[in-house]
Amino acid sequence: MRRMVPAALQHVASMYAGLAAPPLIIGGALGLTAAQLTALLAASLVVAGLAAVAQTLRFWGVGAGLPVTNGVSFAVVSPVLAASVSRGQDTLPLVFGATLVAGLVCFLLAPAFCRLLRFFPPVVSGSVITLVGLSLLPVAGEWARGGEPGASGYGSPSNLALAAGTLAVTLLLHRLLSGRFLQRVAILLGLIAGTAAAVPMGKVEFQALSQAPLFALPEPFAFGAPQFEVPVIATMLVVMLVSMTESTASLVAVGSVVDRPVDARVIAGSLRAQGLGTALGGVLGAFVSTAYAQNVGLVAISRIRSRYAVTLCGAILALMGLVPVLGSLVALVPLPVLGGAAVVFFGSITVAGIRTLAKASLATGHNGIIVSVALAFGLFPVASADFYERLPAPVALVLGSGITAGCLVAVLLNLLLNHFGRGSEANESHVPTAQVNAFDGIGRSGAPGGAARTSG
Repeated sequence: MRRMVPAALQHVASMYAGLAAPPLIIGGALGLTAAQLTALLAASLVVAGLAAVAQTLRFWGVGAGLPVTNGVSFAVVSPVLAASVSRGQDTLPLVFGATLVAGLVCFLLAPAFCRLLRFFPPVVSGSVITLVGLSLLPVAGEWARGGEPGASGYGSPSNLALAAGTLAVTLLLHRLLSGRFLQRVAILLGLIAGTAAAVPMGKVEFQALSQAPLFALPEPFAFGAPQFEVPVIATMLVVMLVSMTESTASLVAVGSVVDRPVDARVIAGSLRAQGLGTALGGVLGAFVSTAYAQNVGLVAISRIRSRYAVTLCGAILALMGLVPVLGSLVALVPLPVLGGAAVVFFGSITVAGIRTLAKASLATGHNGIIVSVALAFGLFPVASADFYERLPAPVALVLGSGITAGCLVAVLLNLLLNHFGRGSEANESHVPTAQVNAFDGIGRSGAPGGAARTSG
């Protein structure tokens, strides 16, 4: 336990900001009271905690049996705010009713959705994992600057210095600590050091700690009985499908990190847990769940592969939802400090993707084209958030997620270029040796650039 607790706390710290942001943004836009905001956040923490326990322990075919976490998807924010324009707070019963339906649909679709795994060879899965990391790096940059553009001190030299200092301390601790375990919790130690440095700078908010209630039990349907309207349900189903795609990509990534390639059974179990978590969120007052890629990056950089560390993380999250004072302790970590640490674990996801791409034959066939086009489509909405805003809302919602857009493009191009028409070139063993040498610029003598070249 003396090793598992710090490892679990690293996971809690890495995902807390992502868990808290959607309910706080939605609650603030709807004009909810402080008590109602606390209820939304508590529900999100409890549901995420229970989902993490289910994902890691795996029982009755529910869960992945891997160090995977689930939490509120940020993709839900825009649809909820759009639906609230004409209804205000009356939107929440509709949203939670649609969330309940989406969770049940996810649970039922899991056995069929997992069959898509065969469409994820290394050239596709590597592209998606790389894209997950690249698309999250701007989030680390926003946190380093202070969060939202309207936040106090956003982009100030002090915020950037705090983020850079946290990153430097984390890297130094990772390099200098002699004990293997201390190296693996360097991110947690860096977060503690960065928060301590932020106190005299006035960037640690202690007010939330003093105002947090001691105990709060999430109440089912606290915002009213669930209501069901077809347009809201349809929108939430699209969000659910996007989240399922992103979760599958994260699951493939964590399987690569822990050297346990996922199969259809693992994906189906993970999606069942995600569906049950989403359905429970519809009851308690949370939103659509998705797998958190930042925790995948943390597993990669810390090399702590034990799923039981994530099980304990889930227990802590659930306890934080029931005892909001504990949640306020984690909330003391300023966003610039979290941004400095996020550079490490978001970048680690990108490295995991590059390692997966190394298993694909990028120098032969069409795989290089597949990777380049998939990354381009995936980064368009990252570089410009309004890139697809003039398209119909459902299409814009799907393509607006860079991970989903890149995943769809990679799958479709792999089918079109490697499996239709003249045959498959997805596997290097299917390509004649002479053609491989021609693409690599190797002459018949075996040396690059030899005089004798095979025409390609």
